[in-house]
Amino acid sequence: MTTALHDGTGTDAGAAVVVLGAGSGSRSGAEVNKVLLPLGGVPVLTRSVLDALATRGVVRVVVVVRDGESGAVADALTPHLGADASVDVVVGGDSRHASEERALAVLADDVASGAVDVVAIHDGARPLAGSALLTRVLDAARRHGGAVPVVPAPAVVSVDGSPVPDGLVAMQTPQAFRADALLAAYDAAATSGHRATDTAGTVAAHGPDDVEVVAVDGDPANLKITWPGDLDVASRLV
Repeated sequence: MTTALHDGTGTDAGAAVVVLGAGSGSRSGAEVNKVLLPLGGVPVLTRSVLDALATRGVVRVVVVVRDGESGAVADALTPHLGADASVDVVVGGDSRHASEERALAVLADDVASGAVDVVAIHDGARPLAGSALLTRVLDAARRHGGAVPVVPAPAVVSVDGSPVPDGLVAMQTPQAFRADALLAAYDAAATSGHRATDTAGTVAAHGPDDVEVVAVDGDPANLKITWPGDLDVASRLV
């Protein structure tokens, strides 16, 4: 099911941004979906949507929500959107991968027509990514085929005492990819039954050979609201 908050999708070739908000958020300890919690007076999910709408060259924004929460998400978004903003709300599936599939199905016609040439997938529980990081991954995806933001990983200790490789990084979202390659990878994954834990994993396993997924500089402030207390940290950063 797709519900448009506003009409119009844009006709010039450009980027699409998918914001995922269909997770349970149970680890946050909140009584409601964590992406609907207020952060500096703006719901967590809404911050990512506003960043996407403010990013140069973005012509489609798709928000994936839990079944039964379309109304709550619309209530969270609408007061903060301009009259000309266009956002599609799509009910997600029973996994991250399934939710991404449903969002990509909404974009398929625009990808086929050439209206959308690159797609970024972003976790709605990361409200502080910002337009600058989104622009970085979109630009890199156009050049190379795919891009993921990374930051140095915190200190890691092996449970069994074996050496831990140097230079480990932590991956973030948004992750961006050439649109045709992304849809082809998910079509192939559907055929094989493969389900990766993130978008880059699916592209790495099933994407075309000419797609190089590169790392770009992430942002340490681009934290994910997961545990009780994460919202307080994000509030201080805001």
